[in-house]
Amino acid sequence: MKKIIVPFFCAVLFSTSAVAQKTSTAPAKKAAANVQITPKQVVDNYLIALGGKEKLADIKTTITDNTISVQGMEVSMTTKKMGNKFKSVQTVMGKNMTQLFDGEKGYFEQMGTKMDIPADKIPDLKKGKTVDALGYDAASFKTATVEKLDNKDYNVLTSDKGTFYFDAATGLLYKSNAAEGVAVIKSYMTVDGIKFPELIEAEGGGQKVTIKTNKVTLNSGVSDADFK
Repeated sequence: MKKIIVPFFCAVLFSTSAVAQKTSTAPAKKAAANVQITPKQVVDNYLIALGGKEKLADIKTTITDNTISVQGMEVSMTTKKMGNKFKSVQTVMGKNMTQLFDGEKGYFEQMGTKMDIPADKIPDLKKGKTVDALGYDAASFKTATVEKLDNKDYNVLTSDKGTFYFDAATGLLYKSNAAEGVAVIKSYMTVDGIKFPELIEAEGGGQKVTIKTNKVTLNSGVSDADFK
């Protein structure tokens, strides 16, 4: 388990905004109803639902404390972010596993072994934002459709790397389906008027995972020194 948890969570937790920037070449899916909506409307509604684009842009750093439940174990994870930089430390059975990206390059480190982040992942990571939602570029999505899941309407945006389902009633992102796996946001928490995912159920690479956010700290406790 220790050998696969690091790359899986790097893909799930830090690829969201990058995946959303790829231009879609997939054909539009059939809409659940005759509803006209554009990618820009979906993205704008999402940012409003989270607390507003201006407030999101004012967030320069975050510290997120999570508890991950996987394969019958609980893993503590603390992630610091500043722009496209991040450092995530997972602690399991007294051992630390680290993922770091300094804006140009990065690595995974666990059990005394350090491995560079693959070169083909770097361009997407460079596009990262402190708040992932700000990485959603409406112009990169070819179409928006409306689909029903469990008798609820969702506005769906698709790129060549994933499909994103936004609750039509609330505007919030509900589900993402990418090559790395599927993630469903079961609930949100509010910090200083901004919404963040509180409970995520994810599945990928043969693992079923629950990610619980315990605390989010904004604009405090993070500096460039954390990413050295």
